[in-house]
Amino acid sequence: MREQNREMAEGILFTDFYQLTMSQVYFRLGVHERTVQFDHFFRRYPDYGNHQAGYCINAGMETLVEWMEGVRFGGPQLDYLRSLEDTGGRALFAADFLDWLARCGDFGALHIAAIPEGRVVHPNVPLTAVQGPLAMAQIIETALLNILNYQTLIATKAARIFESGLGQPMLEFGLRRAQGGGGNGGTRAALIGGAGFSSNTGMSAVMGVAPKGTHAHSLVQLCMALGIGEEGAFEAYADTYPDDTTLLVDTIDTLESGVPNAIRVFEKLRRKGRRPVGIRLDSGDQAFLAIQAAKMLDEAGFEDTSIVLSSDLDELVIWQILTQIAQEAPRYGLDADKIIKRLVYGVGTRLITSWGEPALGGVYKLVAVQDGGAWESAIKISETPAKTPNPGIKRAWRLYDQRGKATADLLTLSDEAPGVGQGMILRHPSDHTKFRRLREGEISRVEPLHADVIGAGGRTQAVPSLEEMRAQRARDVELLDPGIRRLVNPHIYHVSLSEKLWDLKQELIAEARGNLRNEV
Repeated sequence: MREQNREMAEGILFTDFYQLTMSQVYFRLGVHERTVQFDHFFRRYPDYGNHQAGYCINAGMETLVEWMEGVRFGGPQLDYLRSLEDTGGRALFAADFLDWLARCGDFGALHIAAIPEGRVVHPNVPLTAVQGPLAMAQIIETALLNILNYQTLIATKAARIFESGLGQPMLEFGLRRAQGGGGNGGTRAALIGGAGFSSNTGMSAVMGVAPKGTHAHSLVQLCMALGIGEEGAFEAYADTYPDDTTLLVDTIDTLESGVPNAIRVFEKLRRKGRRPVGIRLDSGDQAFLAIQAAKMLDEAGFEDTSIVLSSDLDELVIWQILTQIAQEAPRYGLDADKIIKRLVYGVGTRLITSWGEPALGGVYKLVAVQDGGAWESAIKISETPAKTPNPGIKRAWRLYDQRGKATADLLTLSDEAPGVGQGMILRHPSDHTKFRRLREGEISRVEPLHADVIGAGGRTQAVPSLEEMRAQRARDVELLDPGIRRLVNPHIYHVSLSEKLWDLKQELIAEARGNLRNEV
């Protein structure tokens, strides 16, 4: 793609067409610069079919901010919009609207508050709140949802795989199976969510981690075709990378050829004072092969070498492999825990594509409009009550119980501040029959979730490092109850409304329905 085409496709026109046509309607109504707030949130956790998520990991904000800072309506974009015609042959976008875009068509006037990247997040809690002029707050919707939804989806999948693997090292190498340029965002999100390293060289450089990888089957195939043999292929690799030797052992016969040849090469490295890293298994019954390979490596004196598992791994497959190892290893006189602690997981396709749940249903809804300096709450009513957004300018809080565990996320109006130790009633966001009464002293800590990201003068805080985001994720996941962390059929985490917010929501619904009846 030529640079000019890339600018058109990936710049400020990286948006749905209706965002632009609506913005011109706002311009005609004279409300295009009216200050509004949109909330970005998702309605349900990913459901992978045989297993389900009980939490998500927020990701993508830095990517969004970088995009926002680098785009605006300029000559090429305005010329293109100027060329568009409606079905009657008239200019689709009027000159005065395009002139306004030329003057004000960037995102510098938007204010963004968000839950920081790496944090555990739950349905119906705004991950992102966008305030600013209506037209530009509208135009940003598509890019915001595209970037934040996808990276949150992949960070969530990575966190689940990391949890399933009991915290053993995880390598991400899904770039070849990713959907085009989304592979870079997916790699970034995977590193936040739990992957220690990635094969994606460019994004590894951006994220400040060393890229990782072994070799492909083609190295062994080539050497076999040339008469060098599998052991010769392994030796060539070890000679080139004597301190980073991980050998792929399943090209011919894993146990009869691959592992024995790897051991012979490892012995040569050991005689040279080098320490081999390990082997990789990319096919077959990986639990059984891991057990047998561990036995062979142990007998040769390589008890500390890693065993990298790959080939369509995800959280459920890893859980099944570990269960099988725990059951079968003792039959061969081996300690299952020792085998599990030497495993490394190479995850590709099923992580980068979020196998089983290809999209996070994040939405972007108008919740408030300024009128004469005061905020007016906005409501959208759905026939499905759970799809009716929570209106108004809100604050989000995480409540912790006396054990220190996260027990609920609470949405309140902006002038509310729940206190430690106070009693309160938590209302279900859409079902009036469901509520939870918290007694005095039941809550040990109340934590605000949102932080300012962009203000009138630009960024309001330093970009968090990858290690800071990873550490935040680890803390948040640890503070969840085990039931929430289950791979299959997780327990429901409470997301609730304060009584004041619940009452406002019901008033707006009743008012909107009353107005509809009056109009009819």
